Amino acid sequence: MGFWVKLSAGIDRLNQLLGKAASIMILLSCIVSAVNALLRYSLDMSNNWPLELQWYLFASAVMLGAAYTLKCNEHVRVDLIYSQLSDRGRIWIDLFGLTLFLMPACILFAWLSWTTLFYPSWLVSEHSLNAGGMARYPIKFIVPLGFFMLSLQGLSEIIKRIGMLKGNGALPAADLKYEKPTQ
Repeated sequence: MGFWVKLSAGIDRLNQLLGKAASIMILLSCIVSAVNALLRYSLDMSNNWPLELQWYLFASAVMLGAAYTLKCNEHVRVDLIYSQLSDRGRIWIDLFGLTLFLMPACILFAWLSWTTLFYPSWLVSEHSLNAGGMARYPIKFIVPLGFFMLSLQGLSEIIKRIGMLKGNGALPAADLKYEKPTQ
């Protein structure tokens, strides 16, 4: 089980770093937006690349932050019975959802976004059609990367839950806390 423990811990560390990077990207996106608005309305200066940079930063934060959100157990779920179950029941529900829904969907989306979105764009060095716009293929790479990292985090969560079912103390326990949304 030592290999699986190390793999899960490595995936968690990598997605922790990407989660922190996503937080910084949100801040940078806000700064770019504010500076662009100030320049546009106070000095009548405008360019397309700051608008595209803001979009790229926000899209990157969403795609790279998804795996971190799963790691922290902060993802959206439909609560029909989950909050009423024991920890062991929650582990089984999580395993079912991770293996039958999350993993196949992420692998499919990673593959499709690589073959139909990023790779063709990279082959032609696609750039924005807007004057002063940025290259498009780098941001298109973020889509398959984000789904790949989400599938890796899904694998880490599966490893943790199997370890919990087997009573393996070497694995960090998966976070099973759940708070019902307040509305």
